[in-house]
Amino acid sequence: MQLLLSATAYERVKARIAPFVGELDIVTVTGPDSFQRNGQDISVEEVDPEIVWTTLDAYGGGLLPTLMGRILKGSKTQWMQTFNAGIDAPIFKSVMAKGVRLSKSNAQAVAIAEYVLAHALALIAPIAAQRDLQARKEWKSTPYREISQTRWTLVGAGAIGTEIARRAKAFGVHLTVVRHSDKPAEMADATINMAGLPQALPQSDVVVLACALNDDTRDMADDAFFEAMKPGAILINIGRGGLVDEDALKRGLEAGKPGYAVLDVFQVEPLPADSWMWDHPNVRISAHTSNSGHGTAARGDQLFVDNLQRFLAGDPLINEASPSEVGL
Repeated sequence: MQLLLSATAYERVKARIAPFVGELDIVTVTGPDSFQRNGQDISVEEVDPEIVWTTLDAYGGGLLPTLMGRILKGSKTQWMQTFNAGIDAPIFKSVMAKGVRLSKSNAQAVAIAEYVLAHALALIAPIAAQRDLQARKEWKSTPYREISQTRWTLVGAGAIGTEIARRAKAFGVHLTVVRHSDKPAEMADATINMAGLPQALPQSDVVVLACALNDDTRDMADDAFFEAMKPGAILINIGRGGLVDEDALKRGLEAGKPGYAVLDVFQVEPLPADSWMWDHPNVRISAHTSNSGHGTAARGDQLFVDNLQRFLAGDPLINEASPSEVGL
């Protein structure tokens, strides 16, 4: 059985997987369409892996096409571990259509949850106002609404949503979770389905989009969505850019619904330099980087190690995706 992964990723985990991989044939990607076994170059014809691990470093190093290409062109791949939390990209449908099992990552959940809380707290507490008063040397009171008095609506109850909920509830917020079913979500004060969202928005001080992008959720934040929002509320999108109709968002901001938008993802990425969002005073932009906490890579490595051991032992995988998640 053959395992294919980047050379950098292998160096990070080889000591941890050595005790249980046995005679696993480990092939590393050292460059575009360049492969090695035991430090020696091998031909592409020798690469048809049963297991593939795509990592964030492989993406950043331009090696993702090589890894994915071996899956799509090969005939043996049984399981793929990805660094992605969301699998809306068409390539994942192509992979699963070949019968490949796919495990998503939850490694970024902690970092993204902290990003959400940091932005929400900074906008609810009068930090910017206090800084302005300091600059003007004005001694003036700045009353504010306590976090525990706010109501949050969280769309999405996956790994990322769960970590957001855990942190928000630590502040005592009232939390409504929106999911496909009415089955109570962990830590939620109320759990509703998408049909109930219009009734929740008028009472929500913070609305967080942490759901998958699919035919049901594309452009879900449209004119009707913003019209239903509470004046001055905060919208935070760390899901996918396609969840938000950006023209409708502009109209909503002009009406104060939402009062602020925190956006880490966009319809087009990188965000074009001429986008109106760059200069809008009530928009906070980051470059799809909410996952970039210092602990994300280490959690991703450990997830793969744990799942590799499970796969080789025939045990259930952590975060295994269902074909329905990619439209199959």
